[in-house]
Amino acid sequence: MAVVTPVAPRTRRNVEAALLILALGIAVGAYGLVGIAESDELPPDLLAFGAGLAALSGAIHVVLRLRARYADPVMLPIATAINGLGLVIIHRLDVAEEAKLGEALYPRQLLWTALGTGAAVAVLLLVRDHRLLSRYTYTTMAGGLVLLLLPLVPGLGLEVRGARIWIDLGFSSFQPGELAKIVLIVFFAGYLVTARDSLSLVGRRFLGLQLPRGRDLGPLLVAWLASLGVLVFERDLGTSLLFFGLFVALLYVATERMSWIVIGLLLFSAGAFGAWTMFSHVQTRVDIWLNPFDPENADRSYQLLQALYGMASGGLLGTGFGEGRPDIVPFAESDFVISSVGEELGLTGLFALLLLYGLLVERGLRTAIGVRDGFGKLLASGLAFSVALQVFVVAGGVTRVIPLTGLTMPLLAYGGSSLLSNWMIVALLLRISDSARRPAPIVPAIPAPFLDPEEDEEYLDDDAEGTDAAASGEGGVPAGVDADDARPVEVDPGPGDPGPDGPGPDGPGSDGPGSGGPGSGGHDIGDPGAGGSGAGGSGSGGPGAGARERVMVP
Repeated sequence: MAVVTPVAPRTRRNVEAALLILALGIAVGAYGLVGIAESDELPPDLLAFGAGLAALSGAIHVVLRLRARYADPVMLPIATAINGLGLVIIHRLDVAEEAKLGEALYPRQLLWTALGTGAAVAVLLLVRDHRLLSRYTYTTMAGGLVLLLLPLVPGLGLEVRGARIWIDLGFSSFQPGELAKIVLIVFFAGYLVTARDSLSLVGRRFLGLQLPRGRDLGPLLVAWLASLGVLVFERDLGTSLLFFGLFVALLYVATERMSWIVIGLLLFSAGAFGAWTMFSHVQTRVDIWLNPFDPENADRSYQLLQALYGMASGGLLGTGFGEGRPDIVPFAESDFVISSVGEELGLTGLFALLLLYGLLVERGLRTAIGVRDGFGKLLASGLAFSVALQVFVVAGGVTRVIPLTGLTMPLLAYGGSSLLSNWMIVALLLRISDSARRPAPIVPAIPAPFLDPEEDEEYLDDDAEGTDAAASGEGGVPAGVDADDARPVEVDPGPGDPGPDGPGPDGPGSDGPGSGGPGSGGHDIGDPGAGGSGAGGSGSGGPGAGARERVMVP
């Protein structure tokens, strides 16, 4: 007899440790190249930088070994590599600008990196099962709206360069929209997992598209109006685009209906055209996007032009870390960090960075496919889409694919709120991937009861007799239903015309009681016909010709 032994899948934690060493090597090597380009020798704090980054990423790795053994082994090394490169770029810009200790951005970003990895550890420890988040669907909706409205509170919100998206914490500023992005994704996933049937199955077809009902368009219209509100009152084009794009993407994932994409694009086009006609800052960004080399836009497009010139000077392989001039570009550490990468690492390095982001998004979508519950699928899809949309918006704006929006590259650009929220996104994806890759619990088989051979034979004989009695049609009980277990027959009116009562044909005789055949006629209200008489006994009549019987078995 063959014995099947279940084999548990490997956790791949050792693979994750090896990839972490590679990611740390990339970051430490880049940090060393900056020091060599600056002073022809390795920086004195090289080991401290490597040890600190290793301790932060190693803490998450240890938590994964203890609390999420089956989590995806690639996400953490990718996030560590991107975060490490971001720290190196910010340090390199501090060196180029000869920033003093109080003005340097690198120590602040290192502090926010520690807070971000600490938040990731807290998420992994507190969220033991991602499905628990579905209980707070409407709580997260309220929390997300509060976070989006906080910058509008007088005395709390800050307006920087025309946008009102920060709040003053006293010791630092914070962008609550980054956290609102996460809690709103939880709300979208919780809402759509319960409403997807009505959103996907009900509606009319028009021009090959399955259009939803008017009442089902409500959530999409609310999201559209909320995104326009963010654009109007906070002058934040990037957050409004990200907010609306996330909801449309999750609608498509939940319903698999192309009509939601078409409706979303139409609403986006209408909102974009309305914003362009009504708001001067949107008109300025569109004009810079279309005509950056126009002499009339020389001042307004200076930042974009310097970024384009810098990436052009980098060429295919780049100038090398510490050998370019990315500090000429305004805000090269935040909004235009892509231009710094393109100048000193070249087109090859920029493609490699975008490939890392692509792998991170791919692992998130793979997690969404593998997880077993609908809420987890939508949550993982939303988190992965948030990273993908943010990367597209930022990289597209710097390279003139789309107008500038003001968002930051996840895990790379300078900004504490962005770094904190994106580490939390990575932690949530790791938690969901642990559920997706964890083997299903094995349910032990229930053994059959042991029967004595003599009792077994008697049991089979009794069962055979019951089957024969049921097949004989005693009492008008149809075949396959035990006569002892059947309830009284309920006869429905049949469609036939009433027929005359008459004797049925004789049933076959036997030593026992004979079974009568069906009556030759009966009323359509279900009166049974008279049964025939058997040779060894009297038979019982079956139902009339126009009647239908219904037997209910407990």
